[in-house]
Amino acid sequence: MTESLSSNIVVEAAEKLLRDLADPQKINHTKDDNWQSTLWTTLEDSGLPLSWVSEKLGGSGASMTEGFALLHLAGRYALPVPMAETMLAGWLLSQATIPSPSGAMTVAPLNPNDRIMLDGEGTLSGHARAIPFALQSDHVAILAQAPSGLHIALIKRSDCQYKSIPSLSGDDVADLTLKCVKPVILRPAPAHWTSKTLALMGATARSLQIGGALQWILMQTITYSTERVAFKKQISKFQAIQHNLARLASETAAATTAASSAAQSLCMEDICSEGVFLEASSSKIRCAEAAATSCAIAHQVHGAIGFTAEHTLHRFTLRALAWRDDFGNETYWSIALGQAVASLGSNQLWPLITSR
Repeated sequence: MTESLSSNIVVEAAEKLLRDLADPQKINHTKDDNWQSTLWTTLEDSGLPLSWVSEKLGGSGASMTEGFALLHLAGRYALPVPMAETMLAGWLLSQATIPSPSGAMTVAPLNPNDRIMLDGEGTLSGHARAIPFALQSDHVAILAQAPSGLHIALIKRSDCQYKSIPSLSGDDVADLTLKCVKPVILRPAPAHWTSKTLALMGATARSLQIGGALQWILMQTITYSTERVAFKKQISKFQAIQHNLARLASETAAATTAASSAAQSLCMEDICSEGVFLEASSSKIRCAEAAATSCAIAHQVHGAIGFTAEHTLHRFTLRALAWRDDFGNETYWSIALGQAVASLGSNQLWPLITSR
């Protein structure tokens, strides 16, 4: 699915834009952060962050397929701006026909175990941990719980209490605390949604980003192994390196295939369907595992240079590793998937697997 996605005109235009403004090597050697505002302004002017929002609600009205392709592309450039988060926030708001505001947005909660509650007076309270780009975002799209059911809300980030926390990726991450926050807009979520619905969409988005990052890591590692000479020959000629490169390629292929399959399911099925849960949870598990293995191999091949701030490798490996935890890590989804399969009974396991 990834190859077919990357061939559409939206992605081709986005890739040209990112080649010009988000080249990892250029960013790595820039001494200030002025490039970041230029990149975000250009992305926003192009309508890419609100791809999944209809024109009527303030977006560009791209298809789900095009949006997922953009997320994969964002992973291949390890974008250090909140494009993926704004896309997810816009998608969440549009499910309740809430117009998307201009500017950067993020979405909460990311941790499936966090809860933001809606009280009888229409205010929101709760805690959302490790929200990416929280301090750079003007608004936050919220999935809130109430006795009457799930609700979707748009709030101003400035109405929250926030605490910046260290992040593996180096990007802006903060814990948000809401205390009787009055939403800008509040509407009921679709009636069939569950508390896992946002997590499933987010898990698929992060899987696609991980897959994109691993593709860049694979390409970079192969290139380096053919250029680096040790004992008078390219290190790519050593059997141990060849074995590692083959394993890195297989992990990358597995991750991109799993992520593409989950995205395809979301394009064709209802997000609350059994099939989407199976695909999205399996994808996040497999991509998280692939990230851990692939990043270790890439740094082994690169040696000490891959850990230096001057090299671009860390921009991708650290973000891929950080994305493993967003919207549920592999442990969370492994338990959830195991419980779902067990509840179906042993007679349904094989039909479920073969139906995909």
